[in-house]
Amino acid sequence: MTIKLYELAGAEDDRRFSPYCWRIRFALEHKQLDFEPVACRFTDKDAIAFSGQDKVPVLVDGDNVVSDSWAIACYLEQGYPDRPSLFGGPAGQALSRFYVDWTDTVLHGTLIRLLASDIHAHLHEKDKGYFRESREQRFRATLEEFCSNQTQTLQELKRILTPLRRSLQSQPYLGGDAPLFADYTVMGAFMWARSVSRVPLLEPDDPVALWRSRLLGRLGEGAARLRAYG
Repeated sequence: MTIKLYELAGAEDDRRFSPYCWRIRFALEHKQLDFEPVACRFTDKDAIAFSGQDKVPVLVDGDNVVSDSWAIACYLEQGYPDRPSLFGGPAGQALSRFYVDWTDTVLHGTLIRLLASDIHAHLHEKDKGYFRESREQRFRATLEEFCSNQTQTLQELKRILTPLRRSLQSQPYLGGDAPLFADYTVMGAFMWARSVSRVPLLEPDDPVALWRSRLLGRLGEGAARLRAYG
C-alpha cells in the first residue's frame, strides 16, 4: 500500500508550509519511498482524528499510523533499514535530538516573529479566525504587533545561525558529505519561511544560504512544484 502523508496546507492545496511536515517530506525522499501527500487545514481535525490526536504530520503506512515528526523519522529508520539511513547510526540519532530541540525552540521561536502575519495571509478562509485567535492568545499581541520589528528579528536570526554557519563553512551538510535528518530538521524551518514569505532571510554568499540551495536541489519533482517564494 502507498504511504500517505497528511500535511498542513494554505488556501491553495499546493502551498504546504508546516516545517514539521517538510522534515518528513525530505525524510521520505531520503529513504527513496513513494508516498501520497494529503492536504489538511488547521480546522480539518476530523480528517486526522483516526490518528488519536489533532496535529500533522501524520504518516499512514499500511496498518501503521504515526504522528509527530520525530516519531515518524524514527519509525522510517526502523521500518526501512535497507534504505539510506536518516541518522547514520544510533549515535547520530541521539545527536539529531539536539537539532530537533534547537530548531523547535530557538530557530522557530525567532522565525515566527517574521512569519506569523504572512502565514495568516496565506491561510484558507476557514482557518484564519482559528489561527489569529489561538496565536494572539499565545503571543499576547496582535499578529501585526508581534511581527512589527522585522529589522531587529532579522538581526537576531543572523546571530542565532552563527553555529550553523560555522559548521557549514567546513562541510557541505550538517551530516557531513551528505544530508541527514539533522539537515532536514533545520531545512524544514527555511521551507516554512519560503512557503509564505518574500522576506530574504540570508545573504547570497552566506554558507547557510548555499547549504539551503543544495538541499533545494535535492527535492523531488513533486515537492519542487509546490508554491513558494525564492
